[in-house]
Amino acid sequence: MSKANLLDRRQVVSTLLADRKEALVVAGLGASTYDLAAAGDDARNLYLWGAMGGAVMMGLGLALAQPKLPVVVITGDGEMLMGMGSLATVGLQKPGNLSILVLDNEAYGETGGQVSHTSVAADLVGVARACGIGDSKAISTLAEIETFATVMQDVTRGPHFANVKIDAANLERVLSNRDGAFIMNRLRGALGYAPI
Repeated sequence: MSKANLLDRRQVVSTLLADRKEALVVAGLGASTYDLAAAGDDARNLYLWGAMGGAVMMGLGLALAQPKLPVVVITGDGEMLMGMGSLATVGLQKPGNLSILVLDNEAYGETGGQVSHTSVAADLVGVARACGIGDSKAISTLAEIETFATVMQDVTRGPHFANVKIDAANLERVLSNRDGAFIMNRLRGALGYAPI
């Protein structure tokens, strides 16, 4: 894909979540968390500040525990590369309510912008398909993001996987609350559970 055709990461996330309804959203390490916070803080957002590689597994756990709610994981290519094994578990469990969106800027943005494997050889869509996630696709337009936003609301047809090539802009960090206990208890409260 030409660098001129890359999507703006913040616009991708805000478009995806414009009508999120009751969706639970897990954001991976770093920029994905900033993008989710920029799209609007919500009690149903789970920000993973320092759990690199864990976003998909956390999303899978939520999807299995809350099968009537859409669960969306928004993560980056670096984190997805680190947690690729999680796609095999998703493919085995096949939760109908789980959607995974990878914001792929082909760089390790949190450690200095080194080129990631997705810029050369790693095909995350191919990996997701090979792991048993049949609805796996590359997305390159905002219209396709809007379609994905509709598809993610159907809790019976997943799991869904999409890889979106985005620009590598270094955007302002929009911070949510960084207290892990607060974030988890807020999510629990949104789901009707008592704090721990």
